[in-house]
Amino acid sequence: MDLSQRTVLVVGGTSGIGRELARRFAAAGSTVAVAGRSADALAELSGEGFGTFPVDVTEGDSVATARDAVLARYPELDTVVTMSGVMLLEDLRDPAHFEAARTTIDTNLVGTIRVVDAFTPHLVGRGAGTFVTVTSGIAFLPFPPMPSYAASKAAVHAYTEALRAQLDGTGVGVVELVPPAVATAGQEKVNPQALPLDAFVTEVMGLLAQDPTPDEILVERVLTHRWAERDGTYDDLVAQRSRALAMLPGRQG
Repeated sequence: MDLSQRTVLVVGGTSGIGRELARRFAAAGSTVAVAGRSADALAELSGEGFGTFPVDVTEGDSVATARDAVLARYPELDTVVTMSGVMLLEDLRDPAHFEAARTTIDTNLVGTIRVVDAFTPHLVGRGAGTFVTVTSGIAFLPFPPMPSYAASKAAVHAYTEALRAQLDGTGVGVVELVPPAVATAGQEKVNPQALPLDAFVTEVMGLLAQDPTPDEILVERVLTHRWAERDGTYDDLVAQRSRALAMLPGRQG
């Protein structure tokens, strides 16, 4: 991927990994737009020179409106990064967890599908372009306090694989970004070992620039997650991660 010649939309790029990716693409020379829900963050990014668009990926009409606005301003759009997501704790012994589960699935999985569906006709019509979906190491090695998050990201992985197969031959590539715990959005408070954001995105941009770009963008820190089953470490690692269930409010005391 030539990072200097792209026209990129980062959906969910108002904070954290998405915002840093947007800044790195821009620094490399690409034209970059950002879509998200936070009006304040969009205003800040607009001040930095980004095209900005409000969107709520849980609403189909919002996604369609954002798509139309983006393509009107950037008809040469060739790269769509879809990374809107939420991480919510759930205690599965408490039926009240269902609302968190529904929010998680609708944002992380269905939101990804909405964005991909919105831009597929444009990219296929161009005969060239790239979708970048975002999953997580937790897609491959569950973190038990966040069951629906793990399920949603595993589902996005499977969906990405199918999307890549179905778009084969159209000129549209499909890349899956698989972050480990990254020190953003409060992750550093939960996990002191979280990878610094700057180091993570630097490694990601290097992998994206490889020729050919890998189907999966796997930084060094996420390899133990991605290949746990293959390496025979899965059961032990899930058991270790299950100790974190003590952090659930209903399990304390």
